[in-house]
Amino acid sequence: MDTPGRRRNPYELTEETPVYVISVAAQLSGLHPQTLRQYDRLGLVSPDRTAGRGRRYSARDIELLRQVQALSQDEGVNLAGIKRIIELENQVAALQSRVAEMEAALDGAAAAMRQREAAVHASYRRDLVPYQEVQQTSALVVWRPKRQQQSD
Repeated sequence: MDTPGRRRNPYELTEETPVYVISVAAQLSGLHPQTLRQYDRLGLVSPDRTAGRGRRYSARDIELLRQVQALSQDEGVNLAGIKRIIELENQVAALQSRVAEMEAALDGAAAAMRQREAAVHASYRRDLVPYQEVQQTSALVVWRPKRQQQSD
């Protein structure tokens, strides 16, 4: 993962780096090269291309090929179903990333709000007494003036 301010080495290999030719990718995934070409045509696994249009697979592509094979052979899912599963998984990953971004933004906004609130509280005048609401009751009080007694 890149850190801000750090320049990335152009020769650094990641799981996204397209390095494997189709024959190596076929061996690593346990599939025939023609199967890889078919998956590429169907849009299941789309490797990067060289300037001469040759396919180059990344480690992530190899893992995806293995996943496609497992879904097809072990679970009996057809290729259209596998394509939909992959699309939905990609959509879920994108949404999870967006949720993480929004949570980070929310945390930042909450921290800024707490700072502003603390600044407001720090600016209060200390000679003022906070208002406390008087509790009201529903009791009825009747006032009757005392009667003066008459003298005889």
